[in-house]
Amino acid sequence: MIKEKRIKKIQEYVLEHQSASLDELVKVFDVSKNTIRRDVQELVDRGELKKVYGGVSSIHKKLESFQERSVRNQEQKGLIAKKAASFIEDGDFIFIDSGTTTIEMFEYLKEKHLTIFTNNIDLIVSAIPHEKINVISIGGMLERKTSSFVNPQNMDLLKDYNIKKAFMASTGISLSNGVTNASPLESELKKTIVSRSSEVYLLVDHDKFDKYGLMTYCSLDDIDYLVTDKVPNDTYQEYAKNHNIQLVLAD
Repeated sequence: MIKEKRIKKIQEYVLEHQSASLDELVKVFDVSKNTIRRDVQELVDRGELKKVYGGVSSIHKKLESFQERSVRNQEQKGLIAKKAASFIEDGDFIFIDSGTTTIEMFEYLKEKHLTIFTNNIDLIVSAIPHEKINVISIGGMLERKTSSFVNPQNMDLLKDYNIKKAFMASTGISLSNGVTNASPLESELKKTIVSRSSEVYLLVDHDKFDKYGLMTYCSLDDIDYLVTDKVPNDTYQEYAKNHNIQLVLAD
């Protein structure tokens, strides 16, 4: 197995199992302990794994409750949401993801004529008094951690919808792992939405860069607009330029 492929497999293995000893990795990948040490150190240097006694562990973010996440970086989230909402026009058919930043968008949309597809319970409730806004939801099981409905068995409902603009949330993004999510129950919906949307907007504050959650639901080059509150580092800027991703900074 070539080095880069092996390193990627090691990363995936540790992410799946949350931690692994060096001896375990030697056995699983059938290489010397010195090779495993070098591979692991490279992943640690990249910030993908962290060292623990006798081995390594993943650093993906745990799934916090919606309320816990909503109080973090509130001002930045509001500015990002306002900027993202400025791309929405009367008559648009849009998807708004469940997330503590995306929910902030509704304040800037409630006077528009829109059709909003969403699994975000708070947004559905907020839209009830506003008759100009049509709301479509797949329903399903309540996911309290994300204040959303999830229905992984009913993705066929989406196959006939052509969504113009999707506004997506993420636990964290990185060049190696793409756009990630901490809830396995939501990931299939997110994947389907990205594939069915003409334009995909990713709303993330600066704390989400170089972080990742349990599941990758799309790669960074599936994104058309990256809406954030601070200019990302040169590596992300170069990636965005090379993949026609428009960086949008919240005012």
